[in-house]
Amino acid sequence: MRQFPARIHGLLAPQAPLGVIIRRGPSKQVATILWDRRQDTFQLGQWLKGRIYERRSDLSPDGQYLIYFAMNGHWQSEAQGSWTAISQAPYLKALTLFPKGDCWQGGGLWTGHTRYWLNGCHDEALFNHANKLRRDLKFQPSTYFGAECTGVYYPRLLRDGWQLLEQREIAKWQSQDIFEKPLGHGWRLRKIAHAEVGAPVGKGCYWDEHQLRHPASGTTQNYPDWEWAELDGDRLVWAEHGKLLAGRIHHGGLSQATELFDFNPMQFQPRQAPY
Repeated sequence: MRQFPARIHGLLAPQAPLGVIIRRGPSKQVATILWDRRQDTFQLGQWLKGRIYERRSDLSPDGQYLIYFAMNGHWQSEAQGSWTAISQAPYLKALTLFPKGDCWQGGGLWTGHTRYWLNGCHDEALFNHANKLRRDLKFQPSTYFGAECTGVYYPRLLRDGWQLLEQREIAKWQSQDIFEKPLGHGWRLRKIAHAEVGAPVGKGCYWDEHQLRHPASGTTQNYPDWEWAELDGDRLVWAEHGKLLAGRIHHGGLSQATELFDFNPMQFQPRQAPY
C-alpha cells in the first residue's frame, strides 16, 4: 500500500504567539498539536479516531479556544457521528458540543475573544461548560462561498489578510480560487485553492498549492508541495511532506529555510485532556 506523508494544516492566533497544528494520517486518525511560535516548541493535544475538517475550524484570537468540525461515523451516538465542538486548545475534549448528524455545513469562526459563529443549522448544544463563550447570532460572512469547507475557510482567509483575486471554473466539479497575501520586498504569497471531484491521489477534494510571486520582475516560483503556508510576523511558515518549515523573504526571494518539526513519526496514543 502506498504511504503518504502526514497532512498538515495550521491555525494561527492573530493576537498571541500561539498556533494549533492539525495533523492527519492515516486517513482516519488525526491529532492536534499546540505550537508556541516564539520558541517553536510543540505540545501534543489529543488524537481522534476520525476526521477533523481543518478548513471548517478556527483558533480564537488569543489562542485559548479551538472551534472544529469532526466526524467519526458513530451515527447512533449522542454526538450523532459528526459534530461541531469548542475545546480548550490544543485539546479536543468538548467544552461545548453541537451534534450534527451529517457533513453538510458545520464548523465555524471566532468573531471575537469569546464570541463564535456557527456554519449553518445546528440544534441546541448537547452541553455547554464554557459559559463565558457566546454564539454570535448577528455575524454572517460578507460573501457566501457555499455550505461546506469553502464556506468557513474562505471567510477565514479574507479575515486574516488574504485577497481573493480570481475564481476559475476549470470543468464540472473542478474549480480553482486564487488568493494572495503581500510578504514584503515586493513578494507575494499566492494560494491556489482547489475544489474538485477526482483530486490527485493523496489529496482530498479541497487542497491547496502555493507560489511566490514578484510582480515587478515577473518572477514566479512554484511550490506545488506546500499544502499550507502563512505569514507569521516577519517570516514565512509552510507545511511540506509532513513537516513544518520557516524561512525569510528577502529581495531575492525565500532564504534561510529551516525545519521546525517533522510530524511524520507521530502515532496514535490515547490521551486525556487536563480538564
